[in-house]
Amino acid sequence: MRSLDGKVVVITGAASGIGRALAVEAAARGALLALSDVDEAGLARTAQACAGTREVRADRVDVADRAAMFAYAADVAAHFGRVNVLVNNAGVALHGDLEDLEYADLDWIVGVNFWGVLHGTKEFLPHLIASGDGHLVTLSSLYGLLSMPGQSAYNATKYAVRGMTEAVREELLIAGHPVGVTVVHPGGIKTAIARSARTSAKVDHDAAARLFDEKLATMPPEKAARIIWRGVLRGKPRVLVGMDAHLIHQFARLTGARYQDVVARVHRGLGDRIERS
Repeated sequence: MRSLDGKVVVITGAASGIGRALAVEAAARGALLALSDVDEAGLARTAQACAGTREVRADRVDVADRAAMFAYAADVAAHFGRVNVLVNNAGVALHGDLEDLEYADLDWIVGVNFWGVLHGTKEFLPHLIASGDGHLVTLSSLYGLLSMPGQSAYNATKYAVRGMTEAVREELLIAGHPVGVTVVHPGGIKTAIARSARTSAKVDHDAAARLFDEKLATMPPEKAARIIWRGVLRGKPRVLVGMDAHLIHQFARLTGARYQDVVARVHRGLGDRIERS
C-alpha cells in the first residue's frame, strides 16, 4: 500500500487525540473512514472535522465488548464492501503500583488495551486479507519498549500489543497474505489520556495528569499522525514517534536489563510529586 486514496480505513478510539488526528489526516489523503469510540460527542466532532472526505461513518463501539466488535466488523465490511486498513488505536491508562491497584481497574485496562486490540485484529483480519491490499496498525507505546514504575498494568497491555502484532506479522508473512503490519510506539503526545486515566488510591490523579501534560507530552497529535501514516505507507513494521521514544529505545537496548535500576533511581524523587500525602 502506497496511498490511502480510495482506501477504507477503520480507526478505533477516534474521538480525540491521536485517533482524531489519524482520521483527519487520512481524510485529507482521500480515505473512506469508519470511526468508532465510546465517546459519542467527541466522535461526532471528529466526524465533523473530516467532513468533505469521500465518506465518514461514525459508530459508538466498545472495543472491549467482543460481541459488539464481531458485529461492527461485519457491518463495516458489508457497508463499504471491503476494509483496507485497521488502526487499533483505542486505549486507556492506569497509574499506580500493582499492589495498590483494584482488580476492577485491571480488568478495565486489559479489556480496552489488550482485548480491544485482539478483538479488532481478529475480526477485521479476514477482511484485510480479502481486500488484497490491506494493512494492520496497532498502537503500543513507549511503555511497550521498556517498563516504568507505576505503569505495571499499562506496561503489561502495551508489551502484549507489541508481541501479538509482531507475531501476527510473522504469521501473515508465512502465509503469503497481502497485508502489511505496523506496530506504533508513541512517546509523549499531547492527548487527554492522562486526564482520563484511572489511578490507585495512593496516587494524586490531578498531579499525575499535570506532570504528563506539562513535562512529558511534547508532540502535537497532528504531527504524530503524519509520522504514523508515513511509516505505514512505507511498510515499516515498527514506528517510533517522538525523540523521547527513539532515545529511550536506544537507552534500553544499550543498558539491557540494567535500565530498570536506572529508572528506579530516577523515579524515587518523581514518585513523591504524584503520591497523596
